Amino acid sequence: MSNKTIAFIGAGNMATSIFAGLIDNGWSKDKIWATARTAETTDRIQQEFGVRVTNDNHEAVKAADIVVLAVKPQVMKAVLTDLAPTLRETKPLLISVAAGITLESLGQWSDPSLPIVRSMPNTPSLLRCGVSGLYANSNVTDELKEISDNIFKAVGIAEWVEREELIDAVIAVAGSAPAYFFLFMEAITKTGVELGLSEETSSRMALQTALGAAKMAVESDVDAAELRRRVCSPNGTTEQAIKAFQNGGFEQLVDTAMRAAVKRAGEMAEELAD
Repeated sequence: MSNKTIAFIGAGNMATSIFAGLIDNGWSKDKIWATARTAETTDRIQQEFGVRVTNDNHEAVKAADIVVLAVKPQVMKAVLTDLAPTLRETKPLLISVAAGITLESLGQWSDPSLPIVRSMPNTPSLLRCGVSGLYANSNVTDELKEISDNIFKAVGIAEWVEREELIDAVIAVAGSAPAYFFLFMEAITKTGVELGLSEETSSRMALQTALGAAKMAVESDVDAAELRRRVCSPNGTTEQAIKAFQNGGFEQLVDTAMRAAVKRAGEMAEELAD
């Protein structure tokens, strides 16, 4: 698959993380294009990664079998409308990593006959430890799905959803979720300091514990609920802490927060379609 040429329209953190992962997985640097608005950015990208660069989106698209749209959602319509004539001519696989832009909008702004994949990678993809939710339109073949799958596996795991609206659930479960864990780490650190630890010590312990817990959950053959039960000795300290969380409505609060994320994702889709 690395014999395909892939163009990234936009060369921000997510785009550079993806093509760095592709390069590590054997994708030829000569087969990767990256575009940016300024020569300063393209020069930096070229020096750091050795990929082909240009300030002309059309030049990159004309060379590509796959086009990854990695621009901000607010400018996606303008970018695609400008690129539409070239896209209609070259017929690449189009992949969007922009939140809130539906397949319908992507097709209207470019060409409805194009194979288009919506993806929702999360920020841990920057460390190649991410989650990407994917959904394809009916023009995407099994071969193109496999190519898309491999692109996002370069930065973590890739999960296909059965309906496009489930991309909003991916946002709630994975896209927005790193911030939930960061907030929890903040709260643990803060209370650790109030209990007498230094901020540095409390922070370091909270972060390492979060890392260890995640690693245990990923590598275990049982689910998170069972792991939690195993840590809770009867009438012990952990059990008391868990009971306090549950008595405070922890699970309901998580549910409310995630549904708020889904609701906002739907609102963004409507706003950006205008």
